[in-house]
Amino acid sequence: MTESSQKYRHEYKYVISAAEIPLLKNQVKAIMKPDPHAGADGTYNIRSLYFDDYNNSCYYENENGTDPREKFRIRIYNHSSDRITLECKRKESGKTLKTSCPLTYEQADRLIKGLPLEEKVESAVLQKFVLKMNNSLLHPVTIVEYDRVPYIYKTGNVRVTFDTNICASSKTEDFFKDVIPKKPIMPAGHHLMEVKFDEFLPDFIYQSLNLGHFRQTTFSKFYLCRKFTLI
Repeated sequence: MTESSQKYRHEYKYVISAAEIPLLKNQVKAIMKPDPHAGADGTYNIRSLYFDDYNNSCYYENENGTDPREKFRIRIYNHSSDRITLECKRKESGKTLKTSCPLTYEQADRLIKGLPLEEKVESAVLQKFVLKMNNSLLHPVTIVEYDRVPYIYKTGNVRVTFDTNICASSKTEDFFKDVIPKKPIMPAGHHLMEVKFDEFLPDFIYQSLNLGHFRQTTFSKFYLCRKFTLI
């Protein structure tokens, strides 16, 4: 089992309207490349299963802006179990660090059910998750699902993504099902643009996206979806 670890990255988020997306896409695709992992239409579906303890610590740390804070999720793409990833997302001093490792379907299924893994755990992120699951009673709390159109630029390791149809589901036991009951969490016609980069964002990308025109937000898909499932 291999494990990936990235450096701390900047992560800017902007709520945008449906009418603004075509213009922004036209601007960005002239200077950036589509992510090769996207489908023929440039889109892929992301479904993440988030975990929290019985005190909802991750939820309240997000609400209170606790620094640092971190949360765990299991992620799949296009409703398929072919590629399953365990991720730990850490927020510190305004930057984000994501560490991850692949999971087999059997491992993910046991973790979701709160069962011990049958094999030796070698991945550091998986070891940390299992420890917190045992000591803090981490368990599945909400599903976040959305469609993403991603663009990449090598210099600065820049990613610009457009996330639409952001939905929440409390049916965590249905995580691997093709179709699950879910509810939109954004007002009609509202979507999310994210701009992620390492040390710097090239000025021509900033200008092309006209980021000064948009208001940066601390939007958290996990927080809003968890808020919905707590109601």
